Amino acid sequence: MHFTLQRDAHGRLVLHTQDGEQYSGITPVRAFPIAAPEEGLALISQDGREIAWVDQLTDLPVDARRLIEEDLASREFVPEIEQLLSVSSFACPSAWQVRTNRGHTTLTLKGEEDIRRLSATRLLIADKNGIEYLIRDLSQLDRSSRKLLDRFL
Repeated sequence: MHFTLQRDAHGRLVLHTQDGEQYSGITPVRAFPIAAPEEGLALISQDGREIAWVDQLTDLPVDARRLIEEDLASREFVPEIEQLLSVSSFACPSAWQVRTNRGHTTLTLKGEEDIRRLSATRLLIADKNGIEYLIRDLSQLDRSSRKLLDRFL
C-alpha cells in the first residue's frame, strides 16, 4: 500500500501518499458493489479524480479497511434478504414479509421483472419504492423461503 488513511476533525477521509501529498474528502467507490464487493475499489478526490486503486479490500491494513468500510456503510443501503416469511399473493403486485440483515420489513413486488438474477445463486429484488434487496446466495435460504421464491422465478 502506497498511502495511509485517517479522518480529519470533520469526519472526512484524508489520504496521505508516500510522496507527502495529502487529499482531503476522499470517497471510496466500489467497482462491483454487488457482484464483487471486496474487489476493485477506487479512492476518489473531491474533484472526481481517482487518487488510488485497491485491488482487494482485504489487502489493506485493518485500520484503513475499517475507515473505508465505515464510509461505504454510511452511503450504501442494500438490505440482504435472509428469509421470506410470507407473500400476499403469487400474482403481482404482491406484498412480501421478509427478514433482512436490518430487521423485518414488507416490500411490494410490482412485477416479476423486478427480480433480477445476478448469477446462478444471487438475486436483486426491487420493490415499488425503488429499494433494492439482495439475496446473496439462494442455497443459503431455508426450504420454505426457496419454495415461495420459486413461484416467482
